Amino acid sequence: MEKVKLTDICDFQGGSQPPKEEWSFEEQDGYIRMLQIRDFTQSERVVPEYIKVSNSTKTCEADDILIARYGASIGKILTGLAGAYNVAIMRTIPDTSKVQKRYLYYYLKSPYFQNAILNVGVRAAQAGFNKEDLSKLEIECPALIEQDEIVRVLEKVELVIEKRKQELTALNDLIKSRFIEIFGDPVHNPKGWTVKPLGELSVQINSGNTPKGGEQVYVEKGIMFFRSQNVWKDRIEMDDIAYIDEETHASMSRSSLKHGDILMTKTGRINTENSSLGRAALYMGEDDAANVNGHVYFIRLKPGVNNKFILRILVSDEYRDYIRSVCVGGIDKRQLNKNHIEDFPIICPPDDMVDEYISLVEQTDKLKLAVQKSLDETQELFDSLMQKYFG
Repeated sequence: MEKVKLTDICDFQGGSQPPKEEWSFEEQDGYIRMLQIRDFTQSERVVPEYIKVSNSTKTCEADDILIARYGASIGKILTGLAGAYNVAIMRTIPDTSKVQKRYLYYYLKSPYFQNAILNVGVRAAQAGFNKEDLSKLEIECPALIEQDEIVRVLEKVELVIEKRKQELTALNDLIKSRFIEIFGDPVHNPKGWTVKPLGELSVQINSGNTPKGGEQVYVEKGIMFFRSQNVWKDRIEMDDIAYIDEETHASMSRSSLKHGDILMTKTGRINTENSSLGRAALYMGEDDAANVNGHVYFIRLKPGVNNKFILRILVSDEYRDYIRSVCVGGIDKRQLNKNHIEDFPIICPPDDMVDEYISLVEQTDKLKLAVQKSLDETQELFDSLMQKYFG
């Protein structure tokens, strides 16, 4: 089937940006909700804002498909809210006699469209795109009945993906709720457990170093070198792992990792959902087969101290808030110093209670692995279908 120009079957309209004196946090006559990118991406934490309606106000319906135009969210597809929208957002206006909205929605989420938009953003002085950039893109536009069938298939697979994600969330919530039920808030300690500083429970707490030459000393294969982008909340990400050679590793022997060490990130912003500040995960690899850079601490506990229990404390929501209360630095970026971590207050319930709880965590983790495997397989199917339909 021949492709047609995207702009031949869909128009695009940018938003408006009224002066701040026309904004309000209260809904009132003559005002409409003003939609910004964060209203879609951070909906649970955003306080709605309203603007005075004028001739320049651009509005959308809840089923309209919008595209984020600028910054880190460039190309993000937004839908589900009605109101006015600002200049960082572009509304799609499809010719529904040629293309149905949900088909267009999946096209816009496809690798073809997303890669094209990201390439435009990289070239631009300020990451962004305009209507002229979209005129260079093409779309396969089969008969509407065929579009309906494609949408039906994609929605069915996406529903399975969403169910798997909900299952993972439920399992994570189980681990959190059982912790609070058994041990209480690990920071305020309402159950009155013995509390010890983390430094007293550890044999070593240190960060690594950035080797001389920085990234130039990285090699294709060798000793794993963990950076802050590898350490997430309760998980290690290996997609962007770096490697150093044996000689560099030997020169950094002080930060050579042991199986079971807890890794914690040192710096990050405090006002973002995925801040790198204070994220913690377990290193479960072989002794002395990995190292860390200067933005990652490793915490090596004394024999008999349950590292999985300490990790559960460090990744709790309560501890996230505590970490943000003790870190130092400017408005934009904060840091945990070694003495902060050594002073972390750690509740110390009886060992049998800790062991019983960690047994539950381990059983739940096995279920999570099975669900994650199913999720990964379903995501691969969805990705292959998107490639098949949209190229």
